[in-house]
Amino acid sequence: MDDLAELDIEEIKNIIPHRYPFLLIDRVTEINGMESIKGYKNITFNEPVFQGHFPEQAVFPGVLIIEAMAQLGAVLALQKFPKERRMAYFAGIDNARFKKVVVPGDRLDLELKIVRNRNTYVVMEGKAFVDGKIAAQATMSSMLAK
Repeated sequence: MDDLAELDIEEIKNIIPHRYPFLLIDRVTEINGMESIKGYKNITFNEPVFQGHFPEQAVFPGVLIIEAMAQLGAVLALQKFPKERRMAYFAGIDNARFKKVVVPGDRLDLELKIVRNRNTYVVMEGKAFVDGKIAAQATMSSMLAK
């Protein structure tokens, strides 16, 4: 899966187990080997989260931005096990920062890079952007298990 231009939603579903309403990546736009990945999520008012998260002034929750980055990181990390059905479990979140409110109509552009990769333990740095401005960033770690 090295250096692919794009993965659509069906290809993403073949790699990670998440499904609606918790699949938070719409498309992978770039994969650079086992080093980095880019993708996006379109934020629409039809998302179930907006029924209860500030319904009068919809704001996409920061924790779901982190989850979207982690899912994108799982796509990158799990590509090294193409024949095995593996899962990526959160092991930690560090240095999470939220810098811009994300609202319906925004496109959340996601970028992740792997900073440490030890077979079944991966540390990633992620950033989320809206209109080229950073909305959130975090360092995340995951355990890869069967």
